[in-house]
Amino acid sequence: MNTATLVKSLKDMLLKPNAHVTFADSVKKLPEELRGVVPADMPYSIWQLVEHIRITQYDILDFSRNPDYKEMNWPKDYWPEEAAPKNDAAWKHSVAQVDKDLHTFIALLEDSKDLFAPFPHGTGQHLFREAVLLLDHTSYHTGEIVAVRRMLKAWH
Repeated sequence: MNTATLVKSLKDMLLKPNAHVTFADSVKKLPEELRGVVPADMPYSIWQLVEHIRITQYDILDFSRNPDYKEMNWPKDYWPEEAAPKNDAAWKHSVAQVDKDLHTFIALLEDSKDLFAPFPHGTGQHLFREAVLLLDHTSYHTGEIVAVRRMLKAWH
């Protein structure tokens, strides 16, 4: 198997709009006043979805590179309680951190000699599995962001 081709495919899937919009596109130009709105019959706001993506992505990154990884408490540690960001700076920081951590994860992929080598601190998990998990998780919640934006009449 050609590792370089596999890494390029994963990188493209993590960064480019393939069968769905990217996370960056899903939050682009979202009016500030809608970030914390929880639509009827929905359990969370776009802010909560963005923070959940950020927190979970960081957890996957931390697990993938840290032999001293400490498991977080599910679901409490993965979802913010507050429906809206404290301010615009908090929003911008969260969105930027998603991008930064994603690129840090991609660097792990690019530096890996064996994407399928089990992590010594895991129970059989490996970097390829974590890349697919990250891709799947972010795509799922990015779709929810788009759906909430449509409910709020704030999508294209």
